[in-house]
Amino acid sequence: MASLLSFSLPRPNVIKATSTTATTTISPSTSAITETLTEKFSRKGIKFTESNDVPTVELTVRNGSSLSLAIPDAHVTSYKPKVFWKDDGFEEVLYTIPGNGGGKTKGGIGLVINDVSDKASKGGTSLLASSEWSVKDVDSDAIDALQVELGCSSGTLDITYIVTLYPISMATAVIISNNGRKEASLTNAILSHFKFKRRSGAAIQGLRTCSYCAHPPLSSPFEILSPIEAMKADDDVGLFSFGSEPDKLGQWTSQDVPFTILKDKLSRVYAAPPQERLKPFYNTPPSKYETLDQGRELFFRVIRMGFEDIYLSSPGSLSMKYGNEYFICTGPASMLVPVVVKPGEEWRGAQVIEHDNL
Repeated sequence: MASLLSFSLPRPNVIKATSTTATTTISPSTSAITETLTEKFSRKGIKFTESNDVPTVELTVRNGSSLSLAIPDAHVTSYKPKVFWKDDGFEEVLYTIPGNGGGKTKGGIGLVINDVSDKASKGGTSLLASSEWSVKDVDSDAIDALQVELGCSSGTLDITYIVTLYPISMATAVIISNNGRKEASLTNAILSHFKFKRRSGAAIQGLRTCSYCAHPPLSSPFEILSPIEAMKADDDVGLFSFGSEPDKLGQWTSQDVPFTILKDKLSRVYAAPPQERLKPFYNTPPSKYETLDQGRELFFRVIRMGFEDIYLSSPGSLSMKYGNEYFICTGPASMLVPVVVKPGEEWRGAQVIEHDNL
């Protein structure tokens, strides 16, 4: 089994998987692509199928924990670990909604990479908007650990995305290699939309003493709230919502409480302020924190590797627009200070979601 930290996998033949709804070029049918992927890569616990005419790979380990990955856009649309000892003790962790007009599913876990090398381009240019992901390999350790490796190219950058499932955790890892002659400046993130049973029972633990400021998320095709929506003040804060004053853009604050209550609307980046990073020594955000779902009595630990920042947002009353359940968006990111990948070098980052609910 390939190690998450080494990201080392063999390189067999590449098979491209394209969503027929996302391209106008002539390409093999989804069923033909699925059959080819099955023939090349299928093994116990790894199943290639199609969902809404999109090639998808489903991973299921021995204890029944599973995840689904849409191949064309490297979008994790489901993660259902075993969290209770009873036979049907599986719970969906990720929050998703159908896309407008039958388009791409929103929410889940999405990779975001923007090229900000051109200072004149506000927010940068998405490297993945028109990229075509390919299955490069799969790997397994019996059926207690399963792994799928996807790859795509954008200009002179080669991007590898590795999704791994274990009995009590899952990991998403990215490797960006620069094959060009110029350095690339990138902002990036792995953003996860966590599902909660109710709004009043959503919280984060583990960010005490960490610096944060109001900040919009990086825009992506998977977003439920756009950057503008995420930063807009909540129209329904409530008469008795004491202490829920909105964060001020650009104003840094240190969190002084052990729990971050996510009932109200917020959009923050937890990080060392950019000016602090010029010092020889400075405080960085914690490498891990936990989501707390009091309604289902579940928690999940989010572990950050390689990224410098942590993004966190909650929709407040805007969640009612999408249904009765609540959600948040969070994950490791490098938003405030771009990652610089020099020619011939590579950059690596990862997120792990694990739990001790059993």
